[in-house]
Amino acid sequence: MRGDRGFPVRLRFTKAGKVRFVSHRDVARAFERAFRIEQLPLAFTQGFSPRPKVSFGLALGVGHESVAEYLDMELVDGLDIEEMPARISRALPDGIDVTGACGLTERAPSLQEAVTAVGVELRLANVDTAALTDAATRALAANTLMITTTRKGRSVVEDLRPALRDLVVGVDGDAGPVVHAEIKTQPRGLRPADLNLALRELLDTAPRAVPTDEGSEDRVLRTHQWIERDGARLEPLEADRATRTATRLRVTSKGLTDDRRDDSGGNDLRHDHTGAGSTGNRRIA
Repeated sequence: MRGDRGFPVRLRFTKAGKVRFVSHRDVARAFERAFRIEQLPLAFTQGFSPRPKVSFGLALGVGHESVAEYLDMELVDGLDIEEMPARISRALPDGIDVTGACGLTERAPSLQEAVTAVGVELRLANVDTAALTDAATRALAANTLMITTTRKGRSVVEDLRPALRDLVVGVDGDAGPVVHAEIKTQPRGLRPADLNLALRELLDTAPRAVPTDEGSEDRVLRTHQWIERDGARLEPLEADRATRTATRLRVTSKGLTDDRRDDSGGNDLRHDHTGAGSTGNRRIA
């Protein structure tokens, strides 16, 4: 144990493909289920209805994809951190994969508090690259970028410009133009779907929020989250990484922890270096 905090761990994971239409809450449920399947020694809150100590970072919009999602969790005993991505991924639905893990320093700030900027890729269907480049240039040059959007079921007018840091338009082969956007999250961010809407208004083209097929829908991919401190920009797995590696935990056949076992036990913690363990026998949400 590490004082009264146990062993805090941070995970990075993806959300891609059809699972992009799964809500943030359902993603959380999928992880809780995966943790139970893999018998991770999660710490729980106190009180009448204990909950596992798991907290997610910035919510991703339904329909959006990401290669840079994060969650923090707390264990009551140490695990081999290097084995965790493969172990947890095999118990998650297709499209959600854990791609990195690290131990955290004690009292590390929460993801919601620490992340100050994100990077996203916007793909606007059936849009000319030159026209999109002009729209992005005008958006950055403008003092305000007003749109009418919906918040909690009510129509509101918002200015996206304060949260917008940069827009760069490139071309991804036959896939067409892609907008690389950098967005601030503090004191308030913006929804990438709203930025898509603003760019389409500058292009004077109708929004394509409702997909009809894979080639005709606007897409959003979150590519980065950053924690910025003292002039440095760090990925969340780097910002508060613990310097000490957690001790390895063995698991008995009944799921009880027993750190006195030798390396001949604990089959649930064995790592498949071929990578097969991370893709076989995937669970369906």
